[in-house]
Amino acid sequence: MTISLSLSLLLLFCFLSISSTLPSSANPNFVPKSAEDLIRALNLRPGFPDVLESETEDIIGGGDGPRLIEKRLDLEIRGDSGSDASVEELGHHAGYYRLEHTHAARLFYFFFESRGKSNDPVVLWLTGGPGCSSELAVFYENGPFSIADNLSLVWNNYGWDKASNLIYVDQPTGTGFSYSKDVRDLRFGEKGVSDDLYDFLQAFFTAHPNYRKNDFYITGESYAGHYIPAIAQRVYRGNKEKQGLHINLKGFAIGNGLTDPAIQYEAYADYAVEMGIITKTSGNIINKIFPVCELGIKHCGSNGILACLASYMVCNSIFTSILALTDNVNYYDIRKKCEGTLCYDFSNMDKFLNQQSVRTALGVGDRKFVSCSPLVYEAMITDWMKNLEVGIPALVDDGIKVLIYAGEYDLICNWLGNYRWVNSMKWSGQKMFVAAPMDPFTVDGEEAGLLKTYGPLSFLKVHNAGHMVPMDQPKAALEMLKRWIGGDLGEDRGHLRNHQPEELTSYQ
Repeated sequence: MTISLSLSLLLLFCFLSISSTLPSSANPNFVPKSAEDLIRALNLRPGFPDVLESETEDIIGGGDGPRLIEKRLDLEIRGDSGSDASVEELGHHAGYYRLEHTHAARLFYFFFESRGKSNDPVVLWLTGGPGCSSELAVFYENGPFSIADNLSLVWNNYGWDKASNLIYVDQPTGTGFSYSKDVRDLRFGEKGVSDDLYDFLQAFFTAHPNYRKNDFYITGESYAGHYIPAIAQRVYRGNKEKQGLHINLKGFAIGNGLTDPAIQYEAYADYAVEMGIITKTSGNIINKIFPVCELGIKHCGSNGILACLASYMVCNSIFTSILALTDNVNYYDIRKKCEGTLCYDFSNMDKFLNQQSVRTALGVGDRKFVSCSPLVYEAMITDWMKNLEVGIPALVDDGIKVLIYAGEYDLICNWLGNYRWVNSMKWSGQKMFVAAPMDPFTVDGEEAGLLKTYGPLSFLKVHNAGHMVPMDQPKAALEMLKRWIGGDLGEDRGHLRNHQPEELTSYQ
């Protein structure tokens, strides 16, 4: 028996021994009855898509054609765009990129030119899951428009295209409208994910040379707390090694993300107790699982797939034990009940995107849209407990701006766990960051959150928001983006500058 297998069995044995001490109401069966049960516990819950079936038509042509094919969208949008440009002049695009280094994979993306200025930064948005489409953000969070009940499009007054040129990508392969005819193109970890995105960005900036000099930022939420550090490191390395076109990377932002599992899973019970959704006694009992979880995460980084799978099963029993003690709480926003398969009603998006006229406009042929892919989710399970914080300090120390933000009512990637890992991250400015106060973040004279910032690193706790901050607090989210990319996220940093002028100004 290998060391990895022995360790994995030991972890599961320890977990079973501890879980037997839990009250029955806090001890759900950690082996899921079906794949949908597993996804229901930790992810937006989809139906199974046909993402790898044989195609009757190759949507973007064969291997001899261009890798990136993009078409201008002609979709009617109601209301006032808030731009000086006409609707016809505002560039909205959809496209497919035939991925290099794959057998038959195509990534689908949207590109929305800024409603402001063409030299606004280029911002890439990645939705998590893993396996959930970025169209969730396009239509319900920070895209240029939203979907009305009659399935018409209406301008979003707080779309992030008001301050940036926005790219949304359906990734990894098999997510949303992205697809492959070859199962070998599924991704199982961040190296494959980040290499694919880097190849896509190279193709995108080749096709759009007028945006190469623009500042570039990577943003997203949830499991993108894994994706974003990985792709930021990949772009950074590509620039340093002059592997392709230089991408003008200035920073990245993660909203309610999963980045450092060891610290974030330890915070679950503490957050649940603090927010009053479980008792302190229950929290103490559930916390008995954490030492085994922590051991599993440690060995996930060194002992391979089996250890990662074992740690995933053990650690997520902390989360499912909390859920078992609640009354159908919406784990994306604990103020609400979980209603429907996604805990929210996103059915209008599925209806809109599966209309024949819309599919024709997008250039996706007859491909059915599925919000979240269980196949992609399951392929990434052994990536779940990897620590993606480890590569961030080098980027921060080189002046790459990092913003970690979190809505205060999210359970699944709660603000407390994110706050703890950001504070514990070892970099040259760690002591000053930890000592920095949590100052009010105000929007239109009202406190919208609490902000801690030093040098290139910032943490923002957003008031009255759950997992999807741009959906719950769109005005504050847009203001956050504007100030962050503008270099003035903190409204009043004079007191820090007065106390530590040399250290602070070294990061300006």
